[in-house]
Amino acid sequence: MAAVKPDRLDRRILTELQQDGGLTNQALAERVGLSPSPCLRRVKALEDAGIINRRVTLLDRKKLGLSLTALIQISMDRHTPERFENFESTVKRFPEVQSCLLITGQDADYLLIVVVPDMEMYQEFLLNKITRIEGVSGVHSSFVMRWVVDTTALPLDYLG
Repeated sequence: MAAVKPDRLDRRILTELQQDGGLTNQALAERVGLSPSPCLRRVKALEDAGIINRRVTLLDRKKLGLSLTALIQISMDRHTPERFENFESTVKRFPEVQSCLLITGQDADYLLIVVVPDMEMYQEFLLNKITRIEGVSGVHSSFVMRWVVDTTALPLDYLG
């Protein structure tokens, strides 16, 4: 699938929405220098093109008591489509898993980003969920000490 190249105004709209997805159309239009109707048409076109997938609310994990973030490298015993499909469909059901990435260049097959309240809950998650998935043969955990960069914004400067 070819990449879509939004124009300058589209990039301004996307930049603003990445910073605050809850902006009203009126506020967004003012920020990017458009009247509301053309702004709404552009946002709708970006949604229809699949560039805007969804809008979410980001929560403060520490204020919610979710202060432990683990990066878990998972190795699988066999590299078969069935093993991978089973693993992926299982971890999608775990609310603790923020991201699951199939990776290369490491000894691991997957990298999970997992958020839990504390080390005790992490141990429970690991022993009662992850290690019980058929095919998991190795687990290596690292823990986030501090978030240096924490953004969901994509770098739009490459588009224009």
